[in-house]
Amino acid sequence: MRLTDFKALTFDCYGTLIDWETGMTEALRPLTGRLTKPLSRNEVLEAHARHESEQQAQTPGKLYRDLLAIVYRRLAEEWGVSASWSECVTYGRSVRDWPAFADSAGALQYLKKHYKLVILSNVDNDSFSFSNQKLGVAFDAIYTAEDIGSYKPSLGNFEYMLKQLRTIGVKAAEILHTAESLFHDHKPANQVGLASCWIYRRRNDKGFGATMNPGAMPRYDFQFTSLAELAEAHRDALRA
Repeated sequence: MRLTDFKALTFDCYGTLIDWETGMTEALRPLTGRLTKPLSRNEVLEAHARHESEQQAQTPGKLYRDLLAIVYRRLAEEWGVSASWSECVTYGRSVRDWPAFADSAGALQYLKKHYKLVILSNVDNDSFSFSNQKLGVAFDAIYTAEDIGSYKPSLGNFEYMLKQLRTIGVKAAEILHTAESLFHDHKPANQVGLASCWIYRRRNDKGFGATMNPGAMPRYDFQFTSLAELAEAHRDALRA
């Protein structure tokens, strides 16, 4: 299997292209700053992952920005600190401020020359529009949790994407699903039979951060530590 075998790269966005862990921890500072016993960055992210995953399962049709407001309130309750609803709403709308990884835009611009680029993300359309501006590329298709009515790792999200991609001439065998999250992306990609590429952004950190533990390790076909490394590997494959 070679990188040049594929026609489309389907991307998770947050954690893969957008540095959501930095965005989250910065936007949570009004809350974490009130803690009497400080938590480590990973402890904050792991608590966030737990509440987010539970809420996504409980209310799969809720817009991501509105769901994050509830996550903020649940975190405040767990940590025993006060938070107004307006503060919760502000946190939900912080997605628009989450930064892109430094290599994302340049690598996407290169990959756009060789693949169709597609987003499959647990986000609402308005929030993604701000992230898209930071990524500096026009995606060939965008599929969000708002469009689908459920959140990854639901197989329904992947089935929706595969159905829609067939309408623009892309078959499942021509797709390389490219993502950081083993829980949200690689595990369900295995289940629907997609090849996948792990962008291991958290290689220098412990645990799973803002994503849940996937349990048994999913299979993946390629592994890189950044999107820039993927783009360079594609250049090497072309030269070979």
